[in-house]
Amino acid sequence: MSSVLLAQEAATTNLNAGLAAIGYGLGAIGPGIGVGLIWAAVINGTARQPEAQSKLMSIAWTTFVLVEVLALIGLVVYFIASTA
Repeated sequence: MSSVLLAQEAATTNLNAGLAAIGYGLGAIGPGIGVGLIWAAVINGTARQPEAQSKLMSIAWTTFVLVEVLALIGLVVYFIASTA
């Protein structure tokens, strides 16, 4: 009888918080790699053509913001999923 009660308690345990943390951790890898690729491309482009640095920097900051917004959306989804 006690094994049945233990199985029922295990079935009612909320796993959303742990799974949400793992999901956000995996979701944060993409923006991290994206930011690295953005700035690597800016450094390479500036090294090849120094006069284009200002245009490259404006494009880089724009794409950086877009990538970071994706990371923030992932953080919001994490909090929503962990409280549900």
